[in-house]
Amino acid sequence: MYGVLIALIPAFLVAVYVFRLDALIITALSVLFCVGFEYLIARYIMKKEPSVFDGSAIITGVLLAFNVPSNLPIWILALGALFSIGVVKMSFGGLGNNIFNPAIAGRIFLLISFPAQMTTWPTPAIATTDATTSATVLSNLRLDPGSLPAIKDMFFGFEGGSIGEMSALALLLGLVYMLWKKIITWHIPVSIIVSVALFTGILYIFNPVPTFNPLIHLFSGGLMLGAIFMATDYVTSPMTKSGMLIYGVSIGFITVCIRLWGAYPEGVSFAILLMNAFTPLINNYTTPKRYGEVVKNG
Repeated sequence: MYGVLIALIPAFLVAVYVFRLDALIITALSVLFCVGFEYLIARYIMKKEPSVFDGSAIITGVLLAFNVPSNLPIWILALGALFSIGVVKMSFGGLGNNIFNPAIAGRIFLLISFPAQMTTWPTPAIATTDATTSATVLSNLRLDPGSLPAIKDMFFGFEGGSIGEMSALALLLGLVYMLWKKIITWHIPVSIIVSVALFTGILYIFNPVPTFNPLIHLFSGGLMLGAIFMATDYVTSPMTKSGMLIYGVSIGFITVCIRLWGAYPEGVSFAILLMNAFTPLINNYTTPKRYGEVVKNG
């Protein structure tokens, strides 16, 4: 668990650089809320020994913070943490029993419940404009393609968005670390990234407009954050390598469909949540069947 937190450090440093103290406050409070709610629920409602030091609640808090704007009101953040921990995780029995990724579910809960606050993006502190709020790349991709930032700014993280989705480079560094430490395998993140690039690339060949530009879809929004840190959750993702590939390609395809033709400009969270629900079926389909029974020599 703590290896994942180490992998998130580059993205966190970029967030603090871009959003200054706001990013630090939101992340710290999100972790505090998630750890606190898990402790209270385990101790006083479930009547069992809290397991807050396994790191899972801390990761949920960091990922929830990374999926919200840096100017989100604290009380809304607290509600998101309570939903993530209390409803999505602890109501199913705690770590290892939840069907959905808690941070993803918490983000979607907040997006549906508080759409205005969840889609009001502060202008990065490093920006040269005097505006206090700005649109995300994916919002401008639909409404004003001419105002899109340069690809390199999306890659390095100098545009508006949620706290932890800013820098594709920082998130890819986290991916390299987790692959090096064998915390995850390549199957899920690579299949998501490649499928998004492939699906948008095919559309871009026939209609070369910014809306279908694969680089914009790869380096903007929550694709890298979702593919690397959220879709790879051990509990809610398939166990087999073939299952991981099916899961990843499906997430990539659904993400592109929602981004291009859905009501929301971003589709990563919805795609991951939907495929979390299909994970048991994927496991059942891809897990090798055992025929017969091993007889022990007596």
